Amino acid sequence: MYKDTHILIIEDDQEISKLLSLILNKLGLHSTIAYSGTEGLLQLQNNHFDLILLDLMLPGKSGEEIITLIREKSNVPIIVISAKVDINDKVHVLKIGADDYITKPFNQEEVIARIEVQLRKSSIAPKQSTNTHWRGLKINREKRVITLNTETLHLTNAEYDILDLLINHPERAFSKQEIYEKIWKGTYLGDDNTISVHVSNLRKKLAVITEDEYIKTIWGVGFMLI
Repeated sequence: MYKDTHILIIEDDQEISKLLSLILNKLGLHSTIAYSGTEGLLQLQNNHFDLILLDLMLPGKSGEEIITLIREKSNVPIIVISAKVDINDKVHVLKIGADDYITKPFNQEEVIARIEVQLRKSSIAPKQSTNTHWRGLKINREKRVITLNTETLHLTNAEYDILDLLINHPERAFSKQEIYEKIWKGTYLGDDNTISVHVSNLRKKLAVITEDEYIKTIWGVGFMLI
């Protein structure tokens, strides 16, 4: 299932990086370990990776710096695995481009599930029609590209999936729980701020191109495309 899939682990703790590598090996995934932010960036310059598992507190470049640099050039999925538990830290890394966040100490089954969700997004064939549009938005699902007024939106995987869901059901309000469970395929925890952060990022990227409103907050319900 995961033939030729290559994952980069950027983690300075040797025990944790070894454990993550063993988890990936059990899934039949290839892995490369980088023990510093600088080494991780060097690996990214020289090799192709399908997913990144990233610590935040690293020697050299920090995890936050790495996310910012990666997002200037690539939409490769990034799962942060960090001992930082403050909600502000989580919100910040999601805002700058991380796709998911796991808190240490982690459960191995949760890590496997989160990895499989990210890999499945990029590997499964789309069930909907390949091209769909709504007002100035147009989506090409084969290429996983969305344009607004012919300008390409540079989206993370999570942002793309949320906007894809909304485009496929315009003028329908989705709750945060519905969005989370449709995209992350997990149980929604009511205090999770993930969806709001990704929607905020989407609005900012749309606003760069147009002053028209596309995503509306329906108070007490969630979000909808208008």
